[in-house]
Amino acid sequence: MVKKAGKAPPSEAATIAPPSTLPDGALPKLIVFDLDYTLWPFWVDTHITPPLKASPTHDSAKDRFGENFAFYRQVPAILVSLRARGIKIAAASRTHAPDLGREMLRLLHITDGKGKKKAIDYFDYLEIYPGSKITHFTKLQKATGLRFEDMLFFDDEARNKNVETLGVTMYLVRDGVNAAEVDNGIKEWRKRHGHNI
Repeated sequence: MVKKAGKAPPSEAATIAPPSTLPDGALPKLIVFDLDYTLWPFWVDTHITPPLKASPTHDSAKDRFGENFAFYRQVPAILVSLRARGIKIAAASRTHAPDLGREMLRLLHITDGKGKKKAIDYFDYLEIYPGSKITHFTKLQKATGLRFEDMLFFDDEARNKNVETLGVTMYLVRDGVNAAEVDNGIKEWRKRHGHNI
């Protein structure tokens, strides 16, 4: 199946309800997101032709041909909610354009109760380069000192379930990350590790 670059409307983090699983219950210590078709509806290495230019509000960016790119609608609110809850956030992407992926994260800004800041500042760890997600998670484990069992991973490709051989819980997303998908992923992580809530 060939995926086409999708367009995501700009979002306001403050107007979207956070995932319902965040206030109570056991939570992973690190939540990791793939980028392409997980946090945004495009492949950064094939759909975007640099240079990129941010919109005046920094909620989207245009490439050389004027194509508009942004996060899936609920992603900014989710990142704000996770950070507020004290959960570490990482990106693990096998893109062949790592510099472009990082640039997109710098150009897209997120509004929270204190103002606006670059999306990249919401990420504690970035593993963005070609290769197996096993490598990404091995490096994340070394960088964080956390057990693989304390990690929850959201990705749109079933082949990346191979990280579960390490002890990571992976939740497969089909149409991008939203609050319901984060809730489902957290519930799956709790179930896998014997947490009732």
